[in-house]
Amino acid sequence: MSPLFSIITVCYNAADDLQRTILSVNSQTCRQYEHIIIDGASTDHTQAVLDKSVSANRKIVSEPDNGIYDAMNKGLGMAEGDYLIFLNAGDRFHDVDTLATYAGLIDENNKPGIVYGQTALVDADGNYVGERHLVAPETLTYKSFADGMLVCHQSMAVLRLIAPLYNTRYRFSADYDWSVQCLQHSRKNVYTGKIMCDYLSEGMTTANRRASLIERFRIMSHYYGFFPTLFRHLGFVRRFIRYNNKQKKLQNH
Repeated sequence: MSPLFSIITVCYNAADDLQRTILSVNSQTCRQYEHIIIDGASTDHTQAVLDKSVSANRKIVSEPDNGIYDAMNKGLGMAEGDYLIFLNAGDRFHDVDTLATYAGLIDENNKPGIVYGQTALVDADGNYVGERHLVAPETLTYKSFADGMLVCHQSMAVLRLIAPLYNTRYRFSADYDWSVQCLQHSRKNVYTGKIMCDYLSEGMTTANRRASLIERFRIMSHYYGFFPTLFRHLGFVRRFIRYNNKQKKLQNH
């Protein structure tokens, strides 16, 4: 019998972050999962962490790859679960019942394409640093992502049958492209109403923000049209300024 969830974690030289992610997976009250870890042949002490983490429901691969999205594709190729959850090194499930929350909203007779929720941002030590400036809507459709990546990649469980491979031509935003394609093929999306993931806010995309934004603009233009995307980005700038001002006010109190 295949597991309900395939949790896929990719990592490279992130031993401490990986350990926190593994502990988060191990703590889940719902045990209907397999955990797939794809390591890009790390040169730190990641292998020691992996050696200590061997279990019957964990698949581990450590070998060179061609970047994060190539590694994610490897995980997709190994997945046997009904639903996919990407939880990269440093990311954690928000609480011990997160998988149980997902499972409780999956109807075996009419499986939703995507089950999703909100996201909390944390630093490298796992401390809460603030709200994500994009809030997951209660109603989610393909058109929703014309306004940006409203649902964090790590806060959704996606039916494996509708999930494509990641487009490795994109270096920073293939997760956005992948999510849009999943939404295109999803007949039903279910909102949990809860925070599902503590997202490490210092990942690759954050470190390469300008290149990521340019790449994402190209992807959005492809799906939603160049001029509509251009006009929306004028609104995005105002939205980002309001968010920054709000965060500054919170820090000053």
